[in-house]
Amino acid sequence: MGESSGNSGSSGAAGTEGRAGTEGAAAAGLPYFADPVHGPGIDTAAVTALADETLDFRFKAVPADAWGRTVRDWLATRPTLDGLGTPLLTLDAAALHHNLHTMAAWCRAAGVRLAPHGKTTMAPALWQAQLAAGAHAITLANLPQLRVARAFGVQRLLLANTLLDPAGLAWIAAELDRDPGFAFASWVDSTDSVHRMDAALRAAGARRPVEVMVELGGPGGRTGARGVPAALDVAAAVLAAPTLRLAGVGGYEGALAHDASDPALAAVRGYLADLADLHRRLAADYPTATPVVTAGGSAYFDTVAQELTPLTRQVPGTTVIVRAGAYLAHDDGFYRGISPLSRRPDTTPLRSAMHGWARVVSHPEPQLALLDAGKRDLPFDEGLPEPQLVRGHGPLEGATVTALNDQHTFLRDAGPAAPVGAVLRLGLSHPCTAFDKWSLIPVLDHADTAHPRIVDLVRTYF
Repeated sequence: MGESSGNSGSSGAAGTEGRAGTEGAAAAGLPYFADPVHGPGIDTAAVTALADETLDFRFKAVPADAWGRTVRDWLATRPTLDGLGTPLLTLDAAALHHNLHTMAAWCRAAGVRLAPHGKTTMAPALWQAQLAAGAHAITLANLPQLRVARAFGVQRLLLANTLLDPAGLAWIAAELDRDPGFAFASWVDSTDSVHRMDAALRAAGARRPVEVMVELGGPGGRTGARGVPAALDVAAAVLAAPTLRLAGVGGYEGALAHDASDPALAAVRGYLADLADLHRRLAADYPTATPVVTAGGSAYFDTVAQELTPLTRQVPGTTVIVRAGAYLAHDDGFYRGISPLSRRPDTTPLRSAMHGWARVVSHPEPQLALLDAGKRDLPFDEGLPEPQLVRGHGPLEGATVTALNDQHTFLRDAGPAAPVGAVLRLGLSHPCTAFDKWSLIPVLDHADTAHPRIVDLVRTYF
């Protein structure tokens, strides 16, 4: 691999062949992952058609009196939160709008592109909003998620994982051949994976090369080549594979830290320094003038921007992409505490756009109440729900949630403020395990009003 920080040539025969193939594809007008986005980036008609879906028993958030109506027709009746049952998960339209545009503005100011991780919501309507606000692509984690995205015509997809399934690779190859406007990139972290991908794509008769980014990992982390030398070997294998095209490097720093302490941030910076080093070492080998370097979940995207944006000067043409996905819904738990836009005083904070609603169904002890929402309804893996208010009575002070069963929440120390029949609003932690529990999510105009109106229904596909 070349050591130069320039981007003017290739260090080996494999790289030269890759560049020639790239130039031929570019001449044919085919897009590559880092190319500018033109158009909406998604099939807007397919998203609009979601309003034609008929409501019925499949959607636990909607009341029985809505069954038989389409989403559009029911929303036209101007329903309110008062008409919905519990348990319930809702989104807040005002907070979604705030978060969407706050993050877009931050990315512009930081000089990075955004490819939000769509697995957080698996909601094509929300993906469309993110793309319309300037997102470059949608990131996903596995083959089923990719199929959902392509069903809605998403034009630029990043798989933050390695795709090894032969049937899945054959499908991706067919999608690339069928749709000249589709751009796709996958991660790869071993020479064995490169060889398996190449063999499967050859067997499928792939005509367009599949773009791949070498994934760098860290000790004790998740996937990713362990160390820069191993990652360089992976890149060499990619350059030698005619069905693949080296598009850049990437990884996930969030696997190496879980808080914003000094040691955690030092670990993140050390990892990003290695990722930058890998990118510089590969500069002369990239068969593209716009190589990608990508990192940044929802916890450390500020550090990612600080550490990686200098590469745009060191390796001309470099595109830095962050992949934060939880920012849109944000939360009242883990991300409230760790998001750079919450913990930095010089930024506009995000707002939680998701809430749980649950009814007190039992008060078996003076300081214990049981609510009708549980693990099947609300996230719990990154912190338990936070009692916020009793509908119609105001804030709930001093009460805590101590446990969740499958269908119940254990509420302590609410006393007479939460009698049987009372409905509580709960702050939630970790949107990535909230959306997957609901196939249709009501969107309220503003969750803090006395009688919030339902202004939309967000369809998810998990």
